[in-house]
Amino acid sequence: MSKSNKNSELLSVKDQKARRRSLMGAAFLMATSAVGPGFLTQTAVFTETLLASFGFVILASIIIDIGAQLNVWRIITVSGLRGQEIANKVFPGLGYVVAIFIVIGGLAFNIGNIGGTGLGINASLGLDPKIGAIISAAIAIFIFLSKEAGAAMDRIVNILGAVLVILIAYVMFVSQPPVGDAIYRSFAPLEIDMYAIITIVGGTVGGYITFSGGHRLLDAGISGKASIPEVNKTSLIGIGVASLVRILLFLAVLGVVMQGVSLDPANPAATVFQHAAGDIGFRIFGIVLWIAGISSVIGAAYTSVSFLRSFHAIFDKYYKYWIIGFILFSTFVYIVIGQAATLLVIAGAVNGLILPLTLGSMLLAVHNKKIMGDYKHPIWLTVFGAIVVVLTAILGIRTLIQMIPQLF
Repeated sequence: MSKSNKNSELLSVKDQKARRRSLMGAAFLMATSAVGPGFLTQTAVFTETLLASFGFVILASIIIDIGAQLNVWRIITVSGLRGQEIANKVFPGLGYVVAIFIVIGGLAFNIGNIGGTGLGINASLGLDPKIGAIISAAIAIFIFLSKEAGAAMDRIVNILGAVLVILIAYVMFVSQPPVGDAIYRSFAPLEIDMYAIITIVGGTVGGYITFSGGHRLLDAGISGKASIPEVNKTSLIGIGVASLVRILLFLAVLGVVMQGVSLDPANPAATVFQHAAGDIGFRIFGIVLWIAGISSVIGAAYTSVSFLRSFHAIFDKYYKYWIIGFILFSTFVYIVIGQAATLLVIAGAVNGLILPLTLGSMLLAVHNKKIMGDYKHPIWLTVFGAIVVVLTAILGIRTLIQMIPQLF
């Protein structure tokens, strides 16, 4: 074999490894973005309320998540366009509206994510939350300043996701949950809480989260119909990781509350970890909260800025610096103002309205040959997507109605 052929073969192997890393990075970016500080609280609160029947909520949300993610990832990668670009092609100007919602919602929630990292460091190391937030922001910024920011982000979210699963699995094990009852009630619940289902779906595939993986694939050069099998597999892995974390946390909480323990309303997830594993459990909670926060900071900043990159060359050329600015501004607001509760309430309403706009426009785009060419989208995926659009629209409207009395 000639030297040039050997070099070509080595390059091919290297490219294949880079592609696999990017695919897994996209899966874990989506999964870890979904597992933010709010994810921990939601799971603890709903488990305490519904007990083993919360398993049905998780099962229903997983099915809906699959419908949303498979639609979004397929349409983005086949078209080779980002979410806002697809929206603009369906209705001129809609992409700008979507981008504004994504950035505002992502920025507001990132304040909470930064706060989560600070509280996580406080619980695990005892440092002041604001100092912890600054340290965490510096770590996130360092990742995006690296020469191969995309590859660095892929590696970091993969590692963080794995550690998160291991730590929560340990707490679940020591809490000794009634696994059999949880499995049974997942299919035969005593109570079906539609609001819980909608809330969990919104927290898992709402806002920027749905598009984080698809946009990451485009940036890695993965697109076209030939990529569909890989994209399907990768999106399911992402859903699987997020769902595994949810299930493990659900079982950990269930094991504690079934012992008659009442969770602290101010920090329900912390109660679970501390009761299950004592002081070590509380330290583990701090690490889990920090991982949930820092991974969501990375995902929110990266994806939010990706919704601006196609609108002007300055966003695309200096996107890493816009991401860093996004993180710095979020940190500044948290340090100066705190959690900014009103801002987070508004962001909740915005977040609930983003997915119906983006997914709805993409479901219209998928049947437009000018956008998708000769690609034929499965009917069952279109139906699943339509269901998700309706559910998240209901969530957004309901949140807006609840928000109005708080603002006036």
